[in-house]
Amino acid sequence: MSEKDTGGLRERLVEVGVELVAREGAQALTLREIARRAGVSHGAPRRYFPTHLDLLSAIARRGFGDLARRVAAVTGDGTADPRTRIAALARVYLEFALGDRGMYELMFRHDLLESGRLGLRDTSLPLFGLLADLVGQVRTDADPRLVAGALWANLHGIAQLWSWGSLQLAADAQDFEPLLAAALDAHLGAVQR
Repeated sequence: MSEKDTGGLRERLVEVGVELVAREGAQALTLREIARRAGVSHGAPRRYFPTHLDLLSAIARRGFGDLARRVAAVTGDGTADPRTRIAALARVYLEFALGDRGMYELMFRHDLLESGRLGLRDTSLPLFGLLADLVGQVRTDADPRLVAGALWANLHGIAQLWSWGSLQLAADAQDFEPLLAAALDAHLGAVQR
């Protein structure tokens, strides 16, 4: 098999995994199902991904890439003030988490993050670094990485609780915008509205 064929099938397996997680969620990502949908034998993925975690990590990297592109689209030119850029980044994060539940769940699976296969430094840390840099421009009085970490945890919690339906009930909220505004005020300081 040529190197071009090898790369093509490797990419096809990842693409099938991306499509499968979007349609059926992270629990559907078995080697056998990905192989079946790619039209190859159930052993074929092992030629390119020695373990199931390796294939899942490649799929999750696609999710981080997609999220990074979405964030860059709303924060990229730097003309808006830092707080506005943080709000845009946070909104994109929540929209991604709620709109791509399966991928979001896969991206933050503890076993993938801990395994080192995901390439955490190349995928999620640049996004966190951008958030921390922006926070540092708003909160000059605090450690920006700690404030960014607390804000990220807050956003992650909003996404999870919203997907379960808990926040809509508890906060009597029709959308996540008021919760997002409250989270930003809590971590960045209140602004006059």
